[in-house]
Amino acid sequence: MLIPDPAVVALAALGIFVISFMRGAFGGGFAILGIPLLSLGMDPIVAGAFLAPMFLAMDAVALRYWKPSTGSRPDLVLLLPGLFVGIVLGFVLIRVMDRHLVSVLMAAMTLAFSALWLFGSKTAEARPRSPTRAIVAGTASGLTTMVANSGGPPVAMYLLPRGLPKAVYAGTTSLFFTVGNLVKAGPWLALSPPAGATMTMMLLTLPAVPLGIWLGWILHERLDQERMYAACYLMLTVTGLKLLFDGLRGYGMI
Repeated sequence: MLIPDPAVVALAALGIFVISFMRGAFGGGFAILGIPLLSLGMDPIVAGAFLAPMFLAMDAVALRYWKPSTGSRPDLVLLLPGLFVGIVLGFVLIRVMDRHLVSVLMAAMTLAFSALWLFGSKTAEARPRSPTRAIVAGTASGLTTMVANSGGPPVAMYLLPRGLPKAVYAGTTSLFFTVGNLVKAGPWLALSPPAGATMTMMLLTLPAVPLGIWLGWILHERLDQERMYAACYLMLTVTGLKLLFDGLRGYGMI
C-alpha cells in the first residue's frame, strides 16, 4: 500500500471535512470552499478524481439526515433534466473550455444575485416554480460542477427565491447533488483513474466525512429560517468571490 505524504493527507482531510460540513449544514453545493485546501497538494485533475468517490461517501452519509422525503420533488423534477445535460456538456468541453472565463462569469452572476438580496427586500413574495428557470439553473449547475466543482450557485439562485422551508431547501439541494455526484463520478474517474496513493488517501480521509456532516447538521438545526437563508446567501457571496479570484488569477491579473 502506497503511503502518501502526511502533510497532503492532513490538507485533504481538512478539505473533506469542510466540504462535508457544508453538506450537512446547507444540503450541498459549496464544495468549492474546501477545494483550495486540496489544491495545495494535488493536481486539479487528480483532485477531481479523488473527490468523485468521496462525494459518493458524503451522499451516503447525508441520506441519514436528508432523506428523499425531505426534498421538493416538483422542483427536482424540473431541475434534474438540465443537470444531466450540463454534466454531459461539461465532460465534452472540460478539455477545451476556458475554465477561468467560466469562473469569472459564474462569479459575476453569483455576486450580482447576492447583491440583489443584500440591498433588496428580505420579505419579497416567494417565487413560483418555473420550468424555464429550473432547466437553465440545472444545466448551468451540471456544467459548472464538472468544470470547476462549483455547481452550487446556479441551483441556489433558483431555489433560494422559492422561499422553501429551510429543511426542504437543504433536502432538495442534497438530493440534487446526490444525483449529480452519481452521474459525474464516471466521467471524472475516466479522466483520471485513482492511483494507489490516491486510494490510500481516500481511506485515510474517510472518517472526516461523517464527522463533518454531523457537525454541519447540528448547525442547520440551530439556525432558524431567516438565519439559514442569510447563511446561504453569505456562502454564495464567499463562493462568488472565490470563483472571481480563481478566474482572475488564471489570467495573471492577481
